[in-house]
Amino acid sequence: MATSNELADLSPSILGHLNEVYKEIRQTYLRYDYPWVIGYSGGKDSTTALQLIWLALEQLPAEQRTKPIYVISTDTLVETPMIVDHTNDTLRLINQEAQKRDLPFTAQKLSPILDDTFWVNLLGRGYPAPNSGFRWCTERLKINPSNRFILSKVAEHGEVILILGSRRGESSTRDQVINMHRVTGQKLARHGQLPGAWVYMPIENFTTDDIWTYLIQVKSPWGGDNRQLSALYRSAQDGECPLVVDTTTPSCGGGRFGCWVCTVVQRDKSMEAMIDSGEDWMIPLLEYRDWLASTQNPDVKPVQREFKGRDGRIKITEDGRLRYRTYTLEFSKEMVRRLLKAQREVQDHEPEFMLGM
Repeated sequence: MATSNELADLSPSILGHLNEVYKEIRQTYLRYDYPWVIGYSGGKDSTTALQLIWLALEQLPAEQRTKPIYVISTDTLVETPMIVDHTNDTLRLINQEAQKRDLPFTAQKLSPILDDTFWVNLLGRGYPAPNSGFRWCTERLKINPSNRFILSKVAEHGEVILILGSRRGESSTRDQVINMHRVTGQKLARHGQLPGAWVYMPIENFTTDDIWTYLIQVKSPWGGDNRQLSALYRSAQDGECPLVVDTTTPSCGGGRFGCWVCTVVQRDKSMEAMIDSGEDWMIPLLEYRDWLASTQNPDVKPVQREFKGRDGRIKITEDGRLRYRTYTLEFSKEMVRRLLKAQREVQDHEPEFMLGM
């Protein structure tokens, strides 16, 4: 457990209740017979939730730590390389240290099935680059892999408790859903879309300052480097893509780091900041992302999109105009050529790097 000196700089709101948080976690773990599934994205919030749970349950006698705790991280296969490295290292350390300390944690990485992957849909099906009006990537790359795992554990155990590093105030819609499904007198809420799943958010009342002060003051129990995580955020201008398990979870945007191909935002400020901080080997990735974002305008020349979809159908807008749909076959070939060129350039610096194809 963290010492009083380590906690000295925590805000009064957290300092006065931190031991209560640990106590609540232990009580919740002991109260229900269901296994836990912790969503870990590699960012500050999910790291804090996981660290709190680890430190709390480590204080229980071994005979009481009977329920398995699955730590899952979803790799979209198009994550920013630096985040992939950080997450892979963390999952490896969690498994090693949990086995050494005889703790019930098992960490594993999830990924979308081949048919749902980014490149199959972009290059194979000709889906246009995602935008705020057609964000086809979120469900396929993030929601489906997590939900498949969660539902498999529901089928195995009857019910599960899903631990999320979500905090109040991040999304008004999310707050309303939490309140709607909250069970009176309990810390658990029913998951709105996954039958058999309960949601527990141990950091729901933490502020951003509370999160960072806790991570910097309290060492990672599995041997991770929270200061390195802080440096990664500084280089990416803060923000993260959370583990997404439903459509109410705040998704990526603004300056958040996540998928390097994300075209939902106008500019990838996080990748720009990483390059400015010295990671210039990522320039080909940024150039490809920016070029891909430019294809969202179907009226540019030469023509990149066609009116007929891969299903052979033509759609018409409400005002009677033909609606642009999938990329043309020739333009899809051009996307592949440019993508392979970017991969070769990046591999001059990172020989093991593959672009998820």
